[in-house]
Amino acid sequence: MSHDFERVSQASSHELGSRRALLRQLHIDLWLLVPLALISVAGLFVLYSASGQSEGMLTAQIRNVVVALMVLLLTAQIRIETLKLISPYMFTVGVVLLLAVALFGVGAKGAQRWLSLGFIRFQPSEVMKVAMPLAVAWWLSKRALPPNAKSLLVAALMVVVPSVLILQQPDLGTSLLVATSGLAVIYMAGIQWRYILSLLAAALLSIWPAWVFVFKDYQKQRVLTLFNPESDRLGAGWNIIQSKTAIGSGGWEGVGWMRGSQAQLDFLPEGHTDFIIAVLAEEFGFRGVSLLFLLYGAILLRGLMITWNAQSSFARLLAGALVMTFFFGLIVNLGMVSGLLPVVGVPLPMVSYGGTAMVSMMIAFGMLMAISTERPVTRAMR
Repeated sequence: MSHDFERVSQASSHELGSRRALLRQLHIDLWLLVPLALISVAGLFVLYSASGQSEGMLTAQIRNVVVALMVLLLTAQIRIETLKLISPYMFTVGVVLLLAVALFGVGAKGAQRWLSLGFIRFQPSEVMKVAMPLAVAWWLSKRALPPNAKSLLVAALMVVVPSVLILQQPDLGTSLLVATSGLAVIYMAGIQWRYILSLLAAALLSIWPAWVFVFKDYQKQRVLTLFNPESDRLGAGWNIIQSKTAIGSGGWEGVGWMRGSQAQLDFLPEGHTDFIIAVLAEEFGFRGVSLLFLLYGAILLRGLMITWNAQSSFARLLAGALVMTFFFGLIVNLGMVSGLLPVVGVPLPMVSYGGTAMVSMMIAFGMLMAISTERPVTRAMR
């Protein structure tokens, strides 16, 4: 009988090993794929309620999710060496597209952020969310680490130019995310403290010029309203006040799906995009938000493990930057919805309505999957 048990155990181990080998061969990381898919599907239920039961918006988002997951799996098949090879070209194309937006982009709601090809309209700034960490990781991984002053100067210019172009659209939220993705690579490269302090000093000194010459009036108003939203309850402070009202009214259990007054009675602006977590908090309560946080936490933990086990300097810099950028975007969205940060237009990953942002996010996770299933390389290739 013990021999039978041993044979069954060996068969089970062999079957499990075969499944793992198949997943690795297909470059699928289930520890990433499962929470990403769960959040995307759960987001459809929240979106349906937040959009006022709009079947058209729900159908469009289902299409976005399907396309994004397909892009995720396709991106995971790209070899790390190929990603490294195309990095500078992607960055160049991204900058050219941003210049094209500045010259003949399509405007909406006072912002000029899109390019129209007739059959499709997209935001080139979303391309830079992927191209930026790729290019900076490519540049720094080719040189000795930690980088010297010359390498850092070039890397800083690579970060500043696209970020300023996006800021001029104007799109403060995306500009911050793109800049963060590049700065994260620089930080991961082992930048010395004197350079970090210099960058912080430069950032502090640039606040006043940016406030006077770069920030638009509505952006200044958003910052000022952060400290006292009640000063303009029906204007700039409306979003924050209604968002905090929705979050507070959810309590522990929530009021129930499609029963939230803030979303259903249209009190909460942009409830289907930037402020969608306020709808989730009102309808599903603290329990629902906590479950979402656990899924995000699982993604972050897996991303950190992938970064730790990356097989090359390029892969390690890229993976770390992607994880840090994802974390930063998540924190900014939660901060602005809860009134702790200014409203800068950063969507909630995989939940907020939108196709371009979801696809760019899934491309990033596809690259993480490619890194996680990368086969060991020799020291000469590092």
